[in-house]
Amino acid sequence: MVKSTVEKLSPTRVKIDVEVPFDELKPHIQATYKQLANQIQVPGFRKGKVPAAIIDQRVGREYVIENAVNEGLNDFYRQALTEAEVSPLSQPEVEVSQIPTKDGEEDVKFSFEMDVRPEIELPDYKGLEVEVEAKEADEEAVQASLDELRNRYGTLKTVDRPAAEDDFVTIDLTATVDGEEVDSAADLSYQVGAGTMLDGLDEALTGLSADEDAIFETKLAGGEHSGKDASVKVVLKAVKERELPEADDEFAQLASEFDTIEELKADLTKKVEEDLVVAQGAEAQEKVLEKLQEIVEVPVPEAVIAEQVEQHFAQGNEHGHGEEHDTEEHRKEVEEGTRNAFKAEIILDEIANAEELSVDQGELIEYVIATAGQYGMDPNQFAQMLDGAGQIPVIMGEVRRRKALAKVLEFATVTDTKGNTVDLSSFVTPAEEAESADSADSADSADSPDSPDSAESAESAK
Repeated sequence: MVKSTVEKLSPTRVKIDVEVPFDELKPHIQATYKQLANQIQVPGFRKGKVPAAIIDQRVGREYVIENAVNEGLNDFYRQALTEAEVSPLSQPEVEVSQIPTKDGEEDVKFSFEMDVRPEIELPDYKGLEVEVEAKEADEEAVQASLDELRNRYGTLKTVDRPAAEDDFVTIDLTATVDGEEVDSAADLSYQVGAGTMLDGLDEALTGLSADEDAIFETKLAGGEHSGKDASVKVVLKAVKERELPEADDEFAQLASEFDTIEELKADLTKKVEEDLVVAQGAEAQEKVLEKLQEIVEVPVPEAVIAEQVEQHFAQGNEHGHGEEHDTEEHRKEVEEGTRNAFKAEIILDEIANAEELSVDQGELIEYVIATAGQYGMDPNQFAQMLDGAGQIPVIMGEVRRRKALAKVLEFATVTDTKGNTVDLSSFVTPAEEAESADSADSADSADSPDSPDSAESAESAK
């Protein structure tokens, strides 16, 4: 058996001294001899049948032992981790202090240092009090939802006036760098104010009429000249505005399953109310998480945080963000975000343990489908990609932490800025669980001796 002792260097770093009896090393020594026997050719011996003594003569007993130690080190390390009951956060720094001598059978001794998940003490996380913004499905919110629906069925009409925000325009673009044309595009469709093309384009278009042009300075955002300063000439070819259909019964029949505009508005009101609950729920979750981080002390392994920050900026450089992405201010923001994310993960994992939360296949599939949609990917392909990258355990951990946060929110007292209690039961309880609960309640009622239905059933059974 591997013996180990743990020295706690800090709340997030340990040193583990390991002692491996020679008997534990023997299988790795035999495996090394077998491997070398298949590699060494000795006259008079078939391949794979070279005796250990001959191998010692050829390569040396010291080489065999060193190779066996190297081969077994990972197994010994994992055994020591299991015995020490720690969860590593970084690669170990290993130092081997003793291996068997040429003729001896001494124990293998080595030590390793690494960052580990900190242990925390959870306070009472039930009954937290948070306040969210007061929201209600007023007439203005319902009208905005109706206008959004009308927008989907609107038609574009060419107008003879200067372009303004929200107008749809047809444009040509020509970019030059140091006086040399590097890119151009014709007949592009764009909505003024969308901010989805080049910085400065919206300002250049505003007030411009058809057949007029303007030049603005910007940084190119794509292609081989990405990140370079450029002069861009925009030619406005047409200005169009969206013409919305009248909000009447005819529109209700066109855009929905309802016959009248009043029925459609009633349905929109219900959806706005549901959206408001989601918005308040998301705000409450964020504030509950902030409060948890205030009341729970979580030691942070700075080396791990620094490594994650460097990975963030390395990925940014790969995607062409360059030096403007890696500024002192942005780096501080990323460091703070990474540190807070680490604390949240530790706290929510401990709450999930305390609440004995688990993740079933249905919850995992639901998360994968939702996330795949965000990336515009097919859920099956996305799931295969995650599985191939070994990310399924990571995803399960994320789903479990979300359940833990929902559980804390379920216990919390949430009020709005007007002093009203906010009911977030529909937000924290998944729809399928609510349906199961309703079904169970219905079954209980049906089985009740006082239930009229049960009485009729009993009578029919006679």
